[in-house]
Amino acid sequence: MDVDVLPKVVLGLPGVEEDEGWAGQPVFKVRKKSFAYMSEDGTRLLLKALREEQEALVAEDPEVYSPSWASGRFAWLDVDIARADDEELRELVTEAWRLTAPKYLIAQLA
Repeated sequence: MDVDVLPKVVLGLPGVEEDEGWAGQPVFKVRKKSFAYMSEDGTRLLLKALREEQEALVAEDPEVYSPSWASGRFAWLDVDIARADDEELRELVTEAWRLTAPKYLIAQLA
């Protein structure tokens, strides 16, 4: 996925706001809770995920997906944006948002 398109996809979800991380990188939040972080250079995306999903994706394609070095034990997923399938990345972003968003915002998506 084009790194310029990705923030637009994320910000298209209900209630999402872009913030600035400690190193100046984009952080995406819903109701002040983070669910996605883009790397400073824009090549990687760190997403909230379920443990089972994280393990399956890392096992399936370790060149694209890896557990986060800092928060992998909490099931955060590190994604190589350029190598990821566009549709799968959209689904993963939406799922990370769903894991964080309140029910009333999730209802707006449907």
